[in-house]
Amino acid sequence: MKPELISFKICPFVQRSVIILLEKGIDFDITYIDLKNPPDWFLGISPFGKVPILRCGDTILFESAVINEYLDETNPPSLHPSDALLKAQNRACIEFGSNLNMDIHALITAKDKGEFNEWCNKVHGELARVESKFSQGPFYNGDALSLVDVAYAPVLMRLQLLQKHFRLDLLDGLPKIQAWASTLSKRESVQNSVVPEFPQLFLDSITANKGHINTLL
Repeated sequence: MKPELISFKICPFVQRSVIILLEKGIDFDITYIDLKNPPDWFLGISPFGKVPILRCGDTILFESAVINEYLDETNPPSLHPSDALLKAQNRACIEFGSNLNMDIHALITAKDKGEFNEWCNKVHGELARVESKFSQGPFYNGDALSLVDVAYAPVLMRLQLLQKHFRLDLLDGLPKIQAWASTLSKRESVQNSVVPEFPQLFLDSITANKGHINTLL
């Protein structure tokens, strides 16, 4: 039975799991819901009321990091490094990326200039920390794609859109991450990990939040 991914069209955490599914060549179904008005059946299977949810027959998995580890382990070759210490460091970096997603959300919903600038500085500082740990590329660990790259692809896609439409360059002075973003944006699995209308949906969500960032338009 094909796995089914329960999704929300602009969720970065869902996008991580789609990238894994595409990279592994796994045949899957995807079901989109409206998180503002979720169906009862979804609330019955999602402990936190969040996406992604991966339904494997009668078994339900939740949390993108858990889902991605399961997909990676059951569909070799692994996208984790074999060295146990490096693998642990990669897991920590993935968790850092999860928090970065939340900080970007706080940035685009900040209501006044002071709060907005604080979040911009925080996000840029966090990206600088990632830059300091980055390999020589083109991927986070070097030549091979890893689960870290999968975790950060949605972050970098959104930052590229913010730069394009709001002239907000949060990658300024971070040449390794700039190159990383460019590399990932050209990868087929990343390009196909969102619906075709994703850029407009993402921008519409920012406009709807009426945050300070809209003054940059």
